[in-house]
Amino acid sequence: MEHASSPVRSLRPIIIIGACALSLTAAFALSDIYRGRSERQASAIAMTKGDPSHAPMIFRRYGCSGCHTIPGIEGADGKVGGDLSGLRERVYIAGVLNNSADNLVGWIVAPQAYSPKTAMPATGISDKEARDLAAYLFAH
Repeated sequence: MEHASSPVRSLRPIIIIGACALSLTAAFALSDIYRGRSERQASAIAMTKGDPSHAPMIFRRYGCSGCHTIPGIEGADGKVGGDLSGLRERVYIAGVLNNSADNLVGWIVAPQAYSPKTAMPATGISDKEARDLAAYLFAH
């Protein structure tokens, strides 16, 4: 049984306040993470005029995940093509194009037009689908 003046009893309010402060800090950090994701997604949609929510299905339909590692796409751990993680932060696309939304869309649709010896195949992907993929990649 604790005595009324025990050190543990007198520390309880401090421990509770500390736990609350830690919880608030974690909540604010998560809020910042979600806000950052939301802002990146809004920016990616504005830049590309695409819908990133369509991208997972398109990546699978065209087999992109067989060659590329793609963040957030289950099973997309290919090692033939470049890792597409952090694409929005890169200076170049495939080492040959300045990194912009239009250049990325053009590369996805017709890579040989920019680099005739590229291993990336022409898939027949539409401009609209490429915009959806670009929006996803710039948002992640």
